[in-house]
Amino acid sequence: MSQQSSRHPVLACLDAVEAALKDVAGVDPAFMGADDKAEALRRLVPLESQVTGLRLRVMAGAGELAERTADHSVATWLAAESRTDVRAQMADLKLAQALERRWVRLGAAVGEGAVTVPQARVIAAALDDLPRAEVGEEVLGRAEEALIGYAAEHGPRALRRLGRRILEVAAPDECDVQEAKALEREERHAEAVASLSMHPLGDGTTRLSGRVPDPVAERLLTYLDAFTSPRHRAALGVATGVEGPQGPRRRRAEAFAAFLEAADPDRMPLHGGDATTVIVTIDEGVLAGRLAGVGLIGEDPIGAGQLRRLACTAEILPAVLGTDSQILDLGRSSRLFKPHQRKAMALRDKRCRAEGCTVSAARCEAHHVAKAWAAGGRTDLADGVLLCPWHHHRAHDDRYRHARLPSGDHRFHRRT
Repeated sequence: MSQQSSRHPVLACLDAVEAALKDVAGVDPAFMGADDKAEALRRLVPLESQVTGLRLRVMAGAGELAERTADHSVATWLAAESRTDVRAQMADLKLAQALERRWVRLGAAVGEGAVTVPQARVIAAALDDLPRAEVGEEVLGRAEEALIGYAAEHGPRALRRLGRRILEVAAPDECDVQEAKALEREERHAEAVASLSMHPLGDGTTRLSGRVPDPVAERLLTYLDAFTSPRHRAALGVATGVEGPQGPRRRRAEAFAAFLEAADPDRMPLHGGDATTVIVTIDEGVLAGRLAGVGLIGEDPIGAGQLRRLACTAEILPAVLGTDSQILDLGRSSRLFKPHQRKAMALRDKRCRAEGCTVSAARCEAHHVAKAWAAGGRTDLADGVLLCPWHHHRAHDDRYRHARLPSGDHRFHRRT
């Protein structure tokens, strides 16, 4: 028997594929016609999944490789051999074992090119989520067949939605009960894995990273969308034309900041025995205007503009320090303007009192105008004025100066 005839069919297939790819390695696809390019791309996607599916089948039966080299699994062995990400190889091994042991028809569909690997991941995850003991093997088989059929028309995202409702097709008589149980399991899982972390980057920004239940995310998104709507942005004087790729993300970051500034501290939970309060450490010389800068929130420095904005929209407690860092005075907190004060300002001002601005009082914020809070100003009606968010930020921006006109309006000028 010749060496060629004794070669395993999988290796012979790989020899043929490698040889074929070498034949076209120097061919420039740019000179293909549009119809030929379309055909090539359509055929390459399932072909790529077939090759990946073959790799998964080999991985599923290659456990002895890890034993031979003392690796944890064939995934860690292959990651080292191919210089690829071990996490990706572990995910592939998990899928390979699922297709080999549980979802054989799905594995066959991947091998035939009828289902792509990304589709198979979603389908396998949906099938794994079904309560095997409660619905039975027959229902699981119908669900597997249905999802394989849907793969001919739907991508991974749509398949994920269909997978969550697959019992309506596979077991319509009991889908309501099973769906309720599935939702309970999903909610418990969401609560168990929820997390939020903050990582200061050292450049004046902090990276937020979190995972929250879908309803929480939807609620936050609804709030942020209210701040990023075209009407609201137009009221702020923000351009709503063509933006770069980071435009939507930056808008949401700005909306998140505005949302936090608008939160009422009186409705916050008690924190250390008091309503949630920001304590700002201020050097006596800063408070008297003899030194530059402002102070600290915790151990982090805060600029003058930030402090003045917080003084208008959050609860601030000043801790005044002497030359030896002794606390000379722990002042009273400056709270938000009360609802009745806001109503009185709305009746009095009608609109944003920046010169020429027509934003209605309902969209404005209360600003301490007569005397800054850091300089001893009071949260009194006479010391307040309504400004839209855009002009409120300009009022606390050191790059601008503003003057109160006899009419009560405020005129802003960019400093030169």
